[in-house]
Amino acid sequence: MSTFKAMRIHQVEKATQARLETLTLDDLNPGSVVVRVAWSGINYKDALAVSGKGRIMKGFPKVAGIDMAGIVESSEDARYKAGDKVLITGCNIGEVFDGGFSEVARVDGNSIIPLPMGLSMKEAMAIGTAGFTAALALRRMLENHQSANMGPIAVTGPTGGVGSIAIDLFKRVGFTVHAITGKAGAADDYLKALGADEVISRHSLDMGKKPLESATWGGAVDNLGGETLTWLTRTTKPWGNIASIGLAQSHELNTTVMPFILRGVSLLGIHSVECPRAWREDIWQHLSTIWKPRHLDKLISREVSLEDLPAVCDEFIAGKIQGRTLVKLSGA
Repeated sequence: MSTFKAMRIHQVEKATQARLETLTLDDLNPGSVVVRVAWSGINYKDALAVSGKGRIMKGFPKVAGIDMAGIVESSEDARYKAGDKVLITGCNIGEVFDGGFSEVARVDGNSIIPLPMGLSMKEAMAIGTAGFTAALALRRMLENHQSANMGPIAVTGPTGGVGSIAIDLFKRVGFTVHAITGKAGAADDYLKALGADEVISRHSLDMGKKPLESATWGGAVDNLGGETLTWLTRTTKPWGNIASIGLAQSHELNTTVMPFILRGVSLLGIHSVECPRAWREDIWQHLSTIWKPRHLDKLISREVSLEDLPAVCDEFIAGKIQGRTLVKLSGA
């Protein structure tokens, strides 16, 4: 394929603009491996980039898309050969380097993970960065001695990709999971189908103002930040862990040291973009075996094309999407 379609982000004066373009390999960043992309997935970062609502790209023009799965077409890296099925998440693709919203990609070999047995390319993208991030949170919490007998895990932002898969993963390994959502009622059936033991309306919560409130949660996976994360620090039980993943509510955190020094609560930062390769390989092996989400069919809300991306990304920003939306390229 000498030319191919891609969704590329341009800087236009002080704004950005997404354009569906016809490119050649010469238009892409240098890289040792050329991949025919089969599937990608839309993450919140991607929605910000394509909609122009967020400054995601580190240079222009740049192909968007922080996830991809596909088949190697050619390789200068001895670790990979034509025909290999591979996946890439994070590693600064779709930000510093050209990403996965393209029929063909050229990437550095160090960003590639061979597709594990037990996952199809479509399943890998149903998991994607969102699921990998949830799994990284699970790994870090388990390493820091989180256990099911400590109490329920609170998952905030549970209808999004990270939150949805976090419910599935934590439930699968034996935790009780409570979904705390601003969409209670409309999303109850979806969240319970993923494994949530309880669905709690965020609007019904009395978050209090004391440095320590009643200890409720064994731990938490937080996608919101701001007031909600502050409340979680005050309501997590002794020795519980809070995995901080997102800032959909706010980037600010106003709390005291008391939860940390009087209850031993741990706040774990989850940074999946530049995760050490050994961790990345291990987590994907887990996601293809003992941690493989049991409800991938329920997680996939729809499949879209490159042409659909601008409209769908606007829906993401408006909070109208639940679960995972996949971008079908070759669809192999």
